[in-house]
Amino acid sequence: MSGPLNILYVSSEVVPFVKTGGLADVSEALPRALRAQVHDVRVALPCYGTIPEALKGERSGPCSARVNGDTRFAAWRTSKLPDSDIPVYLIEHDQYFWRDHPYGAGNMEYPDNLERFCFFCLAVLDFIPQTGWVPDVIHCHDWHTAPIPAYIKTRFVDHPFWGGIPTVFTIHNLAYQGRFASSLLPKTGLGWELFSPKYLEFYGDINLMKGGVIFASKLNTVSKTYAKEIQTDLAGNGLEGVLRTRATDLIGIQNGVDLGVWNPVTDRRIAATYSADDLAGKTACKPALQKLAQLPVREVPVYGVVSRLVWDKGIPLLVSTLEQMLKEDIQLILLGSGDASFEGALRKTAQAFPDKLSVTIGYDEDLAHQIYAGCDFYLMPSRTEPCGLSQMYSMLYGTVPIVHHTGGLADTVTDATAKNLSNDTATGFAFRTWTDRAFLNAFKRAQRTYREAETLAKLRRNGMRQDFSWSSSAKQYVQLFREAMAAP
Repeated sequence: MSGPLNILYVSSEVVPFVKTGGLADVSEALPRALRAQVHDVRVALPCYGTIPEALKGERSGPCSARVNGDTRFAAWRTSKLPDSDIPVYLIEHDQYFWRDHPYGAGNMEYPDNLERFCFFCLAVLDFIPQTGWVPDVIHCHDWHTAPIPAYIKTRFVDHPFWGGIPTVFTIHNLAYQGRFASSLLPKTGLGWELFSPKYLEFYGDINLMKGGVIFASKLNTVSKTYAKEIQTDLAGNGLEGVLRTRATDLIGIQNGVDLGVWNPVTDRRIAATYSADDLAGKTACKPALQKLAQLPVREVPVYGVVSRLVWDKGIPLLVSTLEQMLKEDIQLILLGSGDASFEGALRKTAQAFPDKLSVTIGYDEDLAHQIYAGCDFYLMPSRTEPCGLSQMYSMLYGTVPIVHHTGGLADTVTDATAKNLSNDTATGFAFRTWTDRAFLNAFKRAQRTYREAETLAKLRRNGMRQDFSWSSSAKQYVQLFREAMAAP
């Protein structure tokens, strides 16, 4: 088949309906990019209680799912991605989804998450035939939708509608696998014959991510380097052996950036717009950010961080080196939330350095845009990073990233070595060992560069001229969909 495809895109979060991380951004931008290439893409997600009423659309009909011997009923609603013709289907079930957070309270996941997301997956498979629209491929994302490939290959293998439909499973972060006690297997709607090391069993537990990896027609991760890393003991999180058995079906496709949202030329959230050819607006964004962060307006290097405050984002490295960095004549502006111990440590340091460190716990989209625009450098010391969007945002806004050379960071940031600077490919600073010393050395390189106006300007321009659009990535996904259709 060479024409437009019908693509069912199933995700646990989508901007602007719900967002806890980068998955939501991808799940909004990729469907738009696929639609721009004339494919008929339709999105399905849970109808969480936190979704604004105006986005929920109209209730379209009933749906149900049979698990653990019981049939449970829900409704499906039809909405659209704002300013598009892309349908968004929402599964409405108050007991499962009318909660304050998509996944858990505080740092604890809801104890019935396996049941919630298996119900969601089965409900999607129940209502889609009611629409009269037939997908050519189902695109699933992370463990929350991983049961769908398993259902298609087992429970629905002879289904008149779903039998033979190919699935593509995208791994955004292998660290989160959907691991649950074996006693909960009946709540998945899958048979006990699948509870074996060949399928869902994982050290005595159920592993939904493993099921997605085994049963999907094709697999991908969100960067080429991460696709290689997860097949090793270092980053495989116990699934490296399973992933190696699917190596010929696994590729890396780098995430893109929604340039309709993240573009300093048109961004109305920042103090002044600007481009790579005219950075005057960026110069104006810096004092505006300093005022917003309640820091003195001074001509010093300003560093930014917008991040979940968790281990894999490298926050331990940031916390352990922060006071040493703040001894320099700099300012640092941080926005994020996560582990309470990290939040407390950052607040305490901010109290000790009130003129140098601004910490905002939480998430504020306007402030995030202003940090990317107003800072000179962006800190991203992630321990692991499947793809990362922040480093791409920062480069597009002329803010030079300092990153750990891993995953998507290795694929997108070119280190400012003498050679890379001379051939105009350098876009940031990368450190290869995840240690305080290596991180601080990269920081010191940035400090020296700040005093070299011509080199700093070159790094800014190089970063701003990178092509991080979704167009190329969307074409790669379409090719992967076609390969899945050829061998479902």
